[in-house]
Amino acid sequence: MNTTLINTEVLPFKASAFHNGQFVDVTEASLKGKWSVVFFYPADFTFVCPTELGDLADNYAEFQKLGVEIYAVSTDTHFTHKAWHDTSDTISKIKYPMVGDPTGAISRNFGVMIEAAGLAERGTFVIDPAGKIQIIEVNAGGIGRDASELLRKVKAAQYVASHPGEVCPAKWKEGEKTLSPSLDLVGKI
Repeated sequence: MNTTLINTEVLPFKASAFHNGQFVDVTEASLKGKWSVVFFYPADFTFVCPTELGDLADNYAEFQKLGVEIYAVSTDTHFTHKAWHDTSDTISKIKYPMVGDPTGAISRNFGVMIEAAGLAERGTFVIDPAGKIQIIEVNAGGIGRDASELLRKVKAAQYVASHPGEVCPAKWKEGEKTLSPSLDLVGKI
């Protein structure tokens, strides 16, 4: 995992995705002009993955209210995504694009490719409207992620981006007090 990706632009890519019953193209340009979450997972038809993707589907309307698009990415093809969507009650709820990365190019761009397995780590990336990575989180394969915690982090990233000079402390929630870093604040927290 390369944490130096923070504040860097997403590298160029082109992929096919299954989205709302159709196959569509997705590129790095698709991520610009809005907030995006690129949500890597190891594989379709598995165990932890459908619980995570279902959780995102259940919270998708909240992300959309914030102007955020979610892109789920695995090293499966867009055809496999369609088959999974058509056969799983959990996955059939998904309204966000499911991106195929069968060559692993996107997974490598984001530093989450498990070369020996040909699969992606459980990597979550929050990307700002300029196409720059603001949040990186990677979980071990057996540890599922929580969409509500991701939603909180997205709100914090959006707040900081729109309020220069302010930062969000631990556990910050929308509407709570933020901090304004200054010399007077040093050693007072």
